[in-house]
Amino acid sequence: MHNRFPEEVCQKLGNYVYRLIDPRNGETFYVGKGKNNRVFDHAAGLPEVADDADQNMGAKLDRIRAIKNSGLEVIHVIHRHEIPDDSVFEVEAALIDAYPGLTNTQGGHASSSRGPMNHVELIDKYSLPEFPENPEHALVLININKLEDRYDRRAIYNLVRYCWRVSKERVERAEYVLAVVRGVVVGAFKPTQWMNATPENFPDIPYADGLESHRIGFVGEEAPRAIWDLYAGQRGKRVANPSLKHVQNPIRFWKC
Repeated sequence: MHNRFPEEVCQKLGNYVYRLIDPRNGETFYVGKGKNNRVFDHAAGLPEVADDADQNMGAKLDRIRAIKNSGLEVIHVIHRHEIPDDSVFEVEAALIDAYPGLTNTQGGHASSSRGPMNHVELIDKYSLPEFPENPEHALVLININKLEDRYDRRAIYNLVRYCWRVSKERVERAEYVLAVVRGVVVGAFKPTQWMNATPENFPDIPYADGLESHRIGFVGEEAPRAIWDLYAGQRGKRVANPSLKHVQNPIRFWKC
């Protein structure tokens, strides 16, 4: 069984996108892109092959160790190869979007703005009024694509306030926090305090378990009506300014 590509094969493969599969249940648990023998290194659980998007390798490495401890090997599939440099992120993103529940710590490239949407979301995205091109306030825009009902303000608040890997000093400079779903701003909130994401600080968040205490969240209130209308409106406002659009990082800053 081959566990490396020969050099002549590496040269012909170019960029490729692959899946890692758990042989115990056939479940895809990771999607990645690479060149040469990266797929084999990832399947072996080598941490040195992590890229900038792999901020937390824990879940993936735990899965790989469990597979190996059961006497099996990670299955891998190359989905596309010879991918041009300017297309590899798009191919990877499309595959990530097709497999929910992956151990990838980040969504696919531009998934927040061009990822899976139903027809209502697409109509909203391209027909809603635009978000201000040059906002006057210091803002933090946070992507919360797990939102099920964009009109549920309580759900929007709980998702946007907990919990994020950001600089406390920087977010405290923000006047308002905006919740973004698929490139549309759906809520505006005024934080009153930023705190570490511990159960003690967030007793009303049922899934706060202390494992994310290195991250932070906020308590606050809905922004004044004029601010909500300016940035979110009645049904949302679509973000058109490239500097405010989310790519992979769920956090975007403006004037802070």
